[in-house]
Amino acid sequence: MNNLQIFLDIATEAALSAGAVLQGYLGKVEDKTLEKRPGDLVTAADKASETVVLETLRRHFPEHAILAEESGKLGNQNQEYLWAIDPLDGTTNFAHQYPLFSVSIGLLINNVPQVGVIYDPSRNELFCAAQGLGTTCNRRPISVSQTAELNKSLLVTGFAYDRRETDDNNYTEFCHLTHLTQGVRRGGSAALDLAHVACGRLDGYWERGLSPWDITAGVIILREAGGKVTAYDGSDFKMDSGRILATNGYIHESLSQELGKAHDVWKVEKKG
Repeated sequence: MNNLQIFLDIATEAALSAGAVLQGYLGKVEDKTLEKRPGDLVTAADKASETVVLETLRRHFPEHAILAEESGKLGNQNQEYLWAIDPLDGTTNFAHQYPLFSVSIGLLINNVPQVGVIYDPSRNELFCAAQGLGTTCNRRPISVSQTAELNKSLLVTGFAYDRRETDDNNYTEFCHLTHLTQGVRRGGSAALDLAHVACGRLDGYWERGLSPWDITAGVIILREAGGKVTAYDGSDFKMDSGRILATNGYIHESLSQELGKAHDVWKVEKKG
């Protein structure tokens, strides 16, 4: 438990430092924005933020492995400790000066998310959690909502970068659930989507096409806030699947069922 608190403290230090870097770049990246693939941007801010996070983690934990969005795999990825880092989750938002982006730092211990920090510089909100220690926002405990009916829920989702090339693009699910709930939002930062479910602003979240750096921190933050994380069909969540269903727990089964119905509709439409 003491080790987890140490890991959490260092991750917090790294996230806050990286957030300050992002604030310094905000509104100044137009001529330094590149497109890795259609819809997938990278800016000088992404790289500068990641440099700060890597320097902090390496200074304290030089033996730990790292999986970072911009730098890729660093160290032995099969060892006990693996940090998953997104230095700027919501790059498209950031590039347009839309204030919904974050720094996400999570620690997998034996492939299980156990420490997570998500920092939202725009709102100055710091979400922190570690296994068995609960979840806080700006050091105050938070928990998921009590919404128990899907028709009273507010959901959030996202669309993967390959949505232009694949029919399995989440559009059917989005439309289907928009009709069944009080609304479905698209924030543009998977980390913040999970954090906002954790603090009760949203009741559920699903998405496909995700990488471990997008969700490692958010998974432990949500779980420690009382939420539930699984695969779409309710089976055990697998980090490498790229798909996640995350809720307050109360609407989990009904949301899972409706995702299944939407997928069936998509299959019929595809055949037609």
